[in-house]
Amino acid sequence: MELEEKIDLAAKWIAESERLIVFTGAGISTASGLPDYRGPDGVWTRRDKGLSPKPLKVPWDQVKPNLNHYAVVNLLKIGKLDYVISQNVDGLHVKSGIPFEMLSELHGNQYFMKCLDCNKKMTFEDAGWDKNKWGPGYRTRPVRKYQPKCPHCGGRIISSIVNFGDPLPYDELEESIKRSESADVFFVVGSSLVVTPAANMPDYARRSGAKLIILNKGDTPYDNVCDLRFDDLIEDVLPPIVEKVKQILKEK
Repeated sequence: MELEEKIDLAAKWIAESERLIVFTGAGISTASGLPDYRGPDGVWTRRDKGLSPKPLKVPWDQVKPNLNHYAVVNLLKIGKLDYVISQNVDGLHVKSGIPFEMLSELHGNQYFMKCLDCNKKMTFEDAGWDKNKWGPGYRTRPVRKYQPKCPHCGGRIISSIVNFGDPLPYDELEESIKRSESADVFFVVGSSLVVTPAANMPDYARRSGAKLIILNKGDTPYDNVCDLRFDDLIEDVLPPIVEKVKQILKEK
């Protein structure tokens, strides 16, 4: 099937869907200047070749959402997006306009802390947490005397980023599973789908009858069972799909 035909088919499925889930990995953010992990020039790919990660083109706090993030926002604006599940910690979905209540960031968000007792999220500034003084605030770091506590309940606050070996946020994981199981179209964008339990979400959706679309440069474990597979640059596929969806809805 030619690329244009696949774009048309994906757009048709999304236009007809009632519960579209978009699942994103690092690939959606590469157009913002951030590296992915397992792509052709990703962080882990370069590491395995004995190479250092490429330096960022701009500082982390100046990285902005790209046209791929805004394509997802456009799906929300036209009423075709049920939920976003993301493995990314870059915060770009929130910056682009996806509300927290429609987003599970399974690996956390670099701009937020959370309380281990009341589970509330807060910015580092709102928590009174100075990284220069108290460090990154990771779960595995020892608690230091007089470090800031949760302004809501006095509990321990940590960075929301989930490092290897850390448990995923239970509430967002449960919500992701529930949304995946109820999806009728599950659209993977820019993920190699090898980091579990996040990578189990497409399987929950597929086993519940959802159409599975994968858009990723590089192989995934689901390539032989998905309904539609794109091995193209995300910016060459996702925005055109959304524009086609808008066109279909306009013609209805």
